[in-house]
Amino acid sequence: LPPFPDTMFSFVLGVFLICTYAAKEATKKTKKAKLYVPQIDCDVKAGKIINPEFIAKCPPGCQDVKYRVYGTDIYASFSSVCNAAIHSGIIDNTGGKILVQKVAGHSGYRGSFSNGVRSLSLPRWRESFLVSEGKPRKGVTYPSTLEYSSSKSTAVKSGDTVRKEYQTSPAPTPATQTATTTPTPTTTTTDPSTTTPKPTPTPATTRTTTAISPHEKHSYQKRPKIFPMFLCPSSDCKVDLSFLMDGSWSIGKRRFQLQKQFLGNVAQALGTGSAGPLMGIVQYGDDPSTEFNLKTYDNSKDLRNAIEKISQKGGLSNVGKALSFVNKNFFSDANGNRGGAPNVVVVMVDGWPTDRVEEASRLARESGINIFFVTIEAAAESEKQNVIEPNFVDKAVCRTNGFYSINVPSWFSLHKVVQPLVKRVCDTDRLVCSKTCLNSADIGFVIDGSSSVGTSNFRTVLQFVANISKEFEISDTDTRIGAVQYTYEQRLEFSFDKYSTKQDVLSAIKRISYWSGGTSTGAAISYASEQLFSKSKPNKRKIMILITDGRSYDDVRVPATAAHRNGVIAYSVGVAWAAQDELEAIATDPDKEHSFFVDEFDNLYRFVNQLIQNICTEFNSQPRN
Repeated sequence: LPPFPDTMFSFVLGVFLICTYAAKEATKKTKKAKLYVPQIDCDVKAGKIINPEFIAKCPPGCQDVKYRVYGTDIYASFSSVCNAAIHSGIIDNTGGKILVQKVAGHSGYRGSFSNGVRSLSLPRWRESFLVSEGKPRKGVTYPSTLEYSSSKSTAVKSGDTVRKEYQTSPAPTPATQTATTTPTPTTTTTDPSTTTPKPTPTPATTRTTTAISPHEKHSYQKRPKIFPMFLCPSSDCKVDLSFLMDGSWSIGKRRFQLQKQFLGNVAQALGTGSAGPLMGIVQYGDDPSTEFNLKTYDNSKDLRNAIEKISQKGGLSNVGKALSFVNKNFFSDANGNRGGAPNVVVVMVDGWPTDRVEEASRLARESGINIFFVTIEAAAESEKQNVIEPNFVDKAVCRTNGFYSINVPSWFSLHKVVQPLVKRVCDTDRLVCSKTCLNSADIGFVIDGSSSVGTSNFRTVLQFVANISKEFEISDTDTRIGAVQYTYEQRLEFSFDKYSTKQDVLSAIKRISYWSGGTSTGAAISYASEQLFSKSKPNKRKIMILITDGRSYDDVRVPATAAHRNGVIAYSVGVAWAAQDELEAIATDPDKEHSFFVDEFDNLYRFVNQLIQNICTEFNSQPRN
């Protein structure tokens, strides 16, 4: 072979080197391509941004405006994104890049004070988010433009999952949906006698099913459908209503059909619509499942047709599990909950539940849900030994005054209670379990008992405490009251769980004896945090009202800041020689709305209405699910 010319070799080598260099430069350029980071305003809430994960840049000065933040470490999506980032320490008031990741909503967002931002506590929200340093995660593509929602509902709550085989309406779509169509429910009808075996009965679950007499059978077959008149104009009955429908095997097919007919008549009588009542249905057996939610149907005709197509689930009568499901999942924005309308649950029960209802009902009531029970064919004397939880209705309903429970002796009398039930659920003035500023707090009074107060003035202070307390709705599921008295030392007068009626609380306040001594206010705040507020319920607002007449012998700032970080909303009331700087340090920010001063004990009464008004104003500014 002829020798390879040197010039040709040099040429090939040169081309190779040039190509290699060009490839390296292209790689460098690719690596150096910068991610465009969109900027967001200080007031933008995470829930308004549809993207599930994004990097954004916060402008400087967000801390100056004090946009609201809810939670600690994990934040409710109603929070300002940038202020949450400052609260968590990711950025400071100069702004900067942050990484935001959406996660499921949960209960018990904890308020705290961190990095100059006070976050608030929140019982529950449909969606949460995490904030971290604004560095992209490997393998994740980030948007250069953020997609914003124009709707209040930003996403379907992750926890709102139901078993697909029982779901009869499409799942709610995210807020990006531009048009809404009325879904047609789909069901799979099965014959329980051939496809699903009955659960093996146990003494606790066995129930005698009364045979249908020939007269009843004739009545069932021949009775015309009932179309009651509208009992209340829809605009006069604005409630968000969930029926828990009994789908257990004990009810049987014929009675299940009567139940559907009853629910259809209720829907007709209510006159459902967006301006008035909205109605959804959850069917329960072994497990609960949503048949349709509040926003699936906005008129009675479509609602009746959908009810008629519901097929029976079968299984046991697990009412407690159904109440827990509704409390956690049903009343959310994504499911059509309107916030300003009372939340009402009507539980239909054939006989008695096969699980316990007391704890699930208590949690639902504390969440502001008004629980009604309609029991049909209650246990006979010979059957009562089979009931797991005696007096289950009284343990479950909102109040045991008879208003919230209806007992029907026979399924064939059920049609007679349509009108009484509709009148009750529409009587919004009597739906006392709805969340208000007066029934949703743990209020701890921290009372100065030092020698400078004196016996006579101490009685005036106790009257001030009583006047505030009696304005609240007091029970173990509503507002609870506790009290601490302090001098150099501290004394727990009574805890939140000690008294559950207003009269008992007022009597306990009256019995507090004057102690006399020094003034260690800082130690008293720490004591109240430990002995009272550490034992608060997660879904209660923690409110401390401290009354003092002088300067503290110890530091108040550190214990007050610690209380704020733990979600305690602190009000300070100073009398006579109280130090203004200490009152402001004790009070929650903004201190002008949380601290008061009066020159004489006899003028304390003037602040009762103002203090309650401020408590309610703060509550009403809190977001609703």
